[in-house]
Amino acid sequence: MAVVLLEEFGLPLGILFVVNISEVGSVRATGYMWIVQENKVEHNFKMISKLVSYDTEIHDYVEKYQIKNSCCGLQLMSIIDDPPIGKIHFKSDTNY
Repeated sequence: MAVVLLEEFGLPLGILFVVNISEVGSVRATGYMWIVQENKVEHNFKMISKLVSYDTEIHDYVEKYQIKNSCCGLQLMSIIDDPPIGKIHFKSDTNY
């Protein structure tokens, strides 16, 4: 289901490294989506040398090709997709 949501909104499939998912959902009318996993997960994006932490609950509003806010449940990063060239850009988020 998480992969279906990413595909539906045109987001890269490798953007969320989650395991042991217990719940996935969305409200398509508003673009709100959430993913609940059993344990916190950390992933190192080797190409850009960035460590990202995924909390047990990840939620945000999404629309075609973008995550609207700084995705709650991701530590220190907001992730933005650049569809024309297929690259992912990371920007520091000072709110965490």
